[in-house]
Amino acid sequence: MDRTPAAPGPAPLLIACALGIEHLALRTGDRTGAPGRLTVLRTGMGPKNAERAVTGALGKEPLRHAAVVATGFCAGLAPGMHPGDLVVADQTRDAHGHTSCVGTELLVEELMRAMPGRTVHTGPLTGSDHVVRAHERAALLATGAIAVDMESAVTLHSALRAGDRPVAAVRVVVDAPQHELVRVGTVRGGISAFRVLRAVLPAFFEWHRSSLLPRR
Repeated sequence: MDRTPAAPGPAPLLIACALGIEHLALRTGDRTGAPGRLTVLRTGMGPKNAERAVTGALGKEPLRHAAVVATGFCAGLAPGMHPGDLVVADQTRDAHGHTSCVGTELLVEELMRAMPGRTVHTGPLTGSDHVVRAHERAALLATGAIAVDMESAVTLHSALRAGDRPVAAVRVVVDAPQHELVRVGTVRGGISAFRVLRAVLPAFFEWHRSSLLPRR
């Protein structure tokens, strides 16, 4: 866990990712405009690890009321997706049901501003308990989902189970129908996806500031 020193003020921001390389990208990204209370949490891979880590982090101060963003890499499901594309979820899905995300349009706008020319996809992000292979993509795409990962859905579900708060999920495509990932270790070769993940933080900070404003 990488934590910016806490200071009195508004609700903190928790950014959750699974892999060491994702944590490295976020830890070394641009933190200009970061909130006073920012925690980047490496949960470990898979839904069980994500649930355990997020529930534990939100169960104690100073993160008890934190806004939560699930991020990292994902597998794109739709034809035409490429490594380095961004996915902003309007909802996450898994066996627990659907979780609606907050501030999707704002995140899209901020990501496009931060990375002009980068393709940003919006739609449902579905959960899996394993790395999805080619024969499974069509079935998941048929449900309406545009991307899949192992941690986002359970991260947001766990966050809301721990208390009402803004939640969002933003993923970078590293595995797509025409660019299938052979094994998790090859993520290290995804230089484009790594660089994109390093650049997402300012959009998260703007989303966090907006989420703290009174809702009408």
